[in-house]
Parts: sequence; C-alpha cells; structure tokens
Amino acid sequence: MSLKTLGAAIVGAVLLTGPIHAVASASTRGALIDVAPVAAMDTAQVKQYLTAFGLDTAAVRYGVDAKRILYRTVDPDGEPIEASALVVLPRSGDRAPRQVTWLHGTTAYRGSVASVADGNDRAAALFFATAGFLTTAPDYLGLGAGPGFHPYAHTPSTVTAAVDALRAARQLAVRSGLRPDPRVGVTGHSQGGLAAMALGAELQRRGDLGGLAPIAGPMRPSVLVADALDGRIANGVAYLAYWTVAWNRLYHWYDAPAEVFRDPSVPELFDGEHPHEEIFVNLPGTVGELFTPAWLERLRQPVPELLAADRYCDWRPGVPVTLYAASGDRDVPIANSAWCRDRLGGAARLIDLGPETDHAETPRLALPRILATFARG
Repeated sequence: MSLKTLGAAIVGAVLLTGPIHAVASASTRGALIDVAPVAAMDTAQVKQYLTAFGLDTAAVRYGVDAKRILYRTVDPDGEPIEASALVVLPRSGDRAPRQVTWLHGTTAYRGSVASVADGNDRAAALFFATAGFLTTAPDYLGLGAGPGFHPYAHTPSTVTAAVDALRAARQLAVRSGLRPDPRVGVTGHSQGGLAAMALGAELQRRGDLGGLAPIAGPMRPSVLVADALDGRIANGVAYLAYWTVAWNRLYHWYDAPAEVFRDPSVPELFDGEHPHEEIFVNLPGTVGELFTPAWLERLRQPVPELLAADRYCDWRPGVPVTLYAASGDRDVPIANSAWCRDRLGGAARLIDLGPETDHAETPRLALPRILATFARG
C-alpha cells in the first residue's frame, strides 16, 4: 500500500474505548501484556463497515469483537521490545476457529495501523473474521502502541513481530475459551506481501502454515530500488526516503542527513509521528531533488543488505500458494510477483488483477478470492 491515507470512516460500529488492562507480565516472546477493546459489531454493522471500504460483503456471516493487544517480541538486534496488533474474534460459536494473519503495507505514521485507526487494514482483518477466522493483524515494530521507530522494509523483524503476535493472539483466544487451529492462512499487501512470503516460510518450518497468498509484494527489493532511482515507479521518492532513513538506523549508512538528503530535514518526517499527508507535501518531486549526487551514486552500486532481501522466494512451499498482482500497478510492478513465482519452482501461481488496477486497488479485488481459497482449506 502506498503511504497515502486511503480514507477512514466509522460506519455503524459500536466503538469501545477505555484503559488497557494488564493481563500478563511474563518476559517470554509472544507473552500477552495488555488488551483493549476496539470495536464490537453485529453482522449488519460489519456489512456497513466493509461496504465503506469497498470490500465484498457476500461472505459476512458473524459478528466480531476486535481487540488491540500489546505483547512481547524482539527488535532487529534481538533485544526485548513491545509491539501491538489487532486481533479480531468471530462470534461463530466455533471453539476451534481457523486462523488468518493480515500483514499491512507501507505505513509511516504510527497512528494509521489497524489496531489504532479505522482504515483498509482494519477492514481486511474484519473481512476474514466475519467469515469465521480468528484474525491477527500485527502493527509491526515502532507502529501502533509499540515504542521506537519502525524498521521499514526490514523483513526479519517483521516476521518475528508477526510470529509473536500470533502467539499472543492464541493466548487471548484461550482466555476466551477457544482452542484455535494452529494452521494459519497468511496474506498481506505490498510491504506485507513480501513479509507474507517470509512469514509463510517460517510457519512452514514450524508446521503451522495453512495457506499463502501475498498481494502485490516487492518480492525483489534490489530491482525495485533500482527502478525507483530511475523514476520508473509511482511514489518512488517517498519509498526511497523512508527506506533510507529506516535502514540508516539499522546499518548506520550516514552520520549526518546532509550527506544523503538535499534537504536535511527529510528524516524528521519519518519519526512515526507525521501523518502521511504531511510527509507527501514536504517531499520533493524527483529522486534527483531528494538525494545528493554522492548518495545517488552509492545506491546505484550493489548494496549487500538490500541484495540479501532478495531471498524470500527461495524455498518450496508445502501448501498451495497464489500470488496476486496487477499489470496496471505502477508502485510495485507485477514483474516482482512473476519473479517470485518462478523462484518458487512451480509451487505457486500468479493471478493478474488487470491492467486497469492500481496498487491501492489490488487488495479489494484479491481478498474475496483469498478468502475462498483459505475457506476450502
């Protein structure tokens, strides 16, 4: 998903507010710390909500209860940290519900994630939950109620946060009298599409992968960065600025912003506190206006950390995998998903959502198909 806010509305929902109550204090990864009610909806309210975000309501079957959880995980250095997620429980009466996890796309503002704000990502989580799936939507590190900065596009830490969110969601479910099926259907959009592929590999290693359906993921990051540098993708300036700031925090690429950015104030936009509208209006229009000539030249050379991120399609899934992308997508070209399909060695198929479909539109078209696949098991 691009950084642009895609709209927010509260439609027919019974929103619940109040203090977060401590429920655990263990120091282990995935330990549930706090739970706060977010929304409670009957089926009519769910239909209204999904309709407001353009999602198909044909599969609405149950009311839902949405909770924000805070749980223990680790940062990119393996140090303890807290993170938040949205967990949506279906009112299905099934004491052993199957599970889905939804991984969101590029988000620079901590307040726009599913556990905090109404939006497309919360709608996606409700979409699966109303069909009967216990659904977890991690906010990732540094977003939502989690402290610190978000390590944008750092897939390993996204995977650890997602695995630990599933552990915490299971604890919440058990407290509610449920015993969830350990198998998890994994899907996500854009940044979350690549993260879904990586999480799928980790869950398969654990024996818990139930299905895998990434949407418009940047599956070959090194090529996508090269395309952005040459102005061949939409919103490339925003993606490159965010990525550079985030990975400098991880790998210390520069000492002072003026070494990299023509406007040294750019990194301040990516502190997690600036809404997306503020970020966009304060960025230049071209990559040449964003970066210094020296940094542009540096990025045109092989970047070891980036080349290492091209490896997440190099495994053999043991479940059916469907990749969704659109030939009309100018943010993340469909070639990314085609490359991943080929790397998976025939274990996946690719569905083109069409030449008229842009990046933001891909989830709306893909989600009903993904739900049908996950429901078939």
